[in-house]
Amino acid sequence: MQKQIEKLIFEALKNVGDELENENLKNPNLETKIYGTGGELDSLSLVSFIADLEQMLSSLGIDIVLADERTMSARNSPFKDVATLTQYILNRGQENG
Repeated sequence: MQKQIEKLIFEALKNVGDELENENLKNPNLETKIYGTGGELDSLSLVSFIADLEQMLSSLGIDIVLADERTMSARNSPFKDVATLTQYILNRGQENG
């Protein structure tokens, strides 16, 4: 499941990268910074990324809301990088599953 989630995050980042013409997002890896210090996305593009990713995750049977108050106010943002977001989704999926 972890590899499937990573693949969807990569795909969502590539989609946003194409829209923004951001070369750094066209070949993402586990260390790719998403949002926050050194992140590639601003708040508006983060919303687009989240909406895209939530829809993709539902195809795996993972129904999760990533833009809730809990996530957005977390002390350690799950949007720091791909590895952190993947782990966050796995943990939330277990809580909901």
